[in-house]
Amino acid sequence: MAQSADKAMTEYQRLRRLVLAALISIIAVFLVFGASIHSENVHERIEWVGQMLILIGIGGRLWSTLYIGGRKSSEVVQTGPYSVTRNPLYFFSAVAAAGVGGQMGSVALAVAFGILCWVAFSIVIRREEGFLSAKLGRPYLEYVARVPRFIPNPSLYRDEEFVTFRPKLLLRTLKDGLAFFLSVPLFELIETLQNSGTIPVFFRLW
Repeated sequence: MAQSADKAMTEYQRLRRLVLAALISIIAVFLVFGASIHSENVHERIEWVGQMLILIGIGGRLWSTLYIGGRKSSEVVQTGPYSVTRNPLYFFSAVAAAGVGGQMGSVALAVAFGILCWVAFSIVIRREEGFLSAKLGRPYLEYVARVPRFIPNPSLYRDEEFVTFRPKLLLRTLKDGLAFFLSVPLFELIETLQNSGTIPVFFRLW
């Protein structure tokens, strides 16, 4: 039974990664022909903020993995990042995705990336919640009633003295997170090709 539960949760997590990868890939292809409307200085500042968001997103995902440690389908984790939001991995993934959008030098795109990820993750979250409600019962339902689904509430924060984790899961989360940084050289390459006239610019974003 435990192995079946772990397998189901692994499938949900795999779906999460596929949704995020597909979403970013589709939008990135579309944006090959787009550019920022801002001046070079503003453009670079937005890129810099985007890179900071990517770092925060990756750090937050690692922090979340330290606490969940593969236990999501077997017990209700309610400390650390899970004390302020029920889905910190999804939240920090959306933050990193916003940072990816910022690599085009567009505020609108950064916000759009974050919102689109939130919408896409909401589908996966609802499926997970149905599974966890049935698997973990009352303790999970009480947790749901107390802690917000997505946007963190810092006033709820609480921690524990010791945390155990699985190094393999932490490494996998790091590898997944570093994929966000691929957007940095990708958009730089696109900008170079646009400036040289190799790629035409059909639209500009704020």
